[in-house]
Amino acid sequence: MTSEFGMAVHALTFLNHKGEIVSSEALAKNICTNPARVRKVMAKLKKSGLVDTKEGLEGGYLFSKDAQKVDLSMVADALETRFVSTSWKSGNPDMDCLVASGMAGLLDGIYDDLDSLCYKRLKGITIEDINEKIFGPDKS
Repeated sequence: MTSEFGMAVHALTFLNHKGEIVSSEALAKNICTNPARVRKVMAKLKKSGLVDTKEGLEGGYLFSKDAQKVDLSMVADALETRFVSTSWKSGNPDMDCLVASGMAGLLDGIYDDLDSLCYKRLKGITIEDINEKIFGPDKS
């Protein structure tokens, strides 16, 4: 997993809280990263319809969705997030040993199952839930 998911949840929560157009520079300052990284993540959120944008000098990003209806699995989908994965695989499918030849595929299945469980859990957490954890209920 990369840091994009955390950045996206942070950005959407901040935009929901502000309720106005926010520049990539202001988002970056709040997230504590650089504007180029923010723009990369926000482009994916825009493409998926989770944020709106405004061009120009007073441009930026706006979260205009219902925060109670945007769950974190939607954010993960927009970013094509894999929560459980590995870039290295043990064994070799061409080896005669069943352990060596079968381990990578077996573990890939386990990783896929774990990833599905993460997405299932994230369906139950909305941007509004994150907002409430920060500010308390009925506060923005």
